Amino acid sequence: MAEGRKTAIVTGAASGIGRAMAVGLAASGVDVLAVDRNAKALEAVAAASTGLAGRFIAHAADLAQPESFETIANAALAISGRIDILVNNAGIGQASIRADQRRNPIRFWETTPEQWARFVAVNATAPIMMTRAVVPHMLKANQGRVITVTTSLGTMVREGYLLYGSSKAAAESSMAVLAADLTGTGVTANVLVPGGVTNTGLVGDEAGDRERMLQPEVMVPPLLWLISDAANAVSGRRFIAADWDTSLPADQAAEKAGAPVAWLSIARMPIEPG
Repeated sequence: MAEGRKTAIVTGAASGIGRAMAVGLAASGVDVLAVDRNAKALEAVAAASTGLAGRFIAHAADLAQPESFETIANAALAISGRIDILVNNAGIGQASIRADQRRNPIRFWETTPEQWARFVAVNATAPIMMTRAVVPHMLKANQGRVITVTTSLGTMVREGYLLYGSSKAAAESSMAVLAADLTGTGVTANVLVPGGVTNTGLVGDEAGDRERMLQPEVMVPPLLWLISDAANAVSGRRFIAADWDTSLPADQAAEKAGAPVAWLSIARMPIEPG
């Protein structure tokens, strides 16, 4: 990527994985527009992030509102006139519907149209529309990174996980399409996932001992590599943060932790006429 201070957008930045990634980027010298609908929590993170090498700028927005995407993009452009990095992280989990949903699964037929619409809006539509808002600016600059947090395949097809699993699967598929569309542009699209149950607010307390869960900071080393010059040609990949071995050189860690986005290595493409 070009020299100079980079500007990033991180959604869902007030807590959990989003907070860890936003702070990690700012600590590395990136100016971060940190987006979340919880304005109070976001301001608390911003206050705790003063003195970092890059700026941490709080921006309250609700990604379920269609007008938010262009507003966020414009706010990022106002920082330095550029958008180098988009981290699509904001999401909602099923504990918001039923606190004991792991022991008492939310069956397919129990989900309501309102619940489905909400999960799709935040977990699937928001990453697509947020990317749509920033990619034209990246294309103009011939560079950029889009990094989207989805989930493990096992979660996508798990019993009782229609709401979260299916909406995250849509986000994964969209990143495969995006990576293909961006071929040769200098803009890349990749997926980054923790690789297991992570200590965040999306996970209910019934999920187990929080100290034994993956911690949100596990996402930072692969994220910092993905925005580096070493990853200029890396696109259409999914990286599992739990498999990122920080004792290895970064390129070897990336090889170990990476695979094709949307499991394209096992996909059978359709037969087409002619």
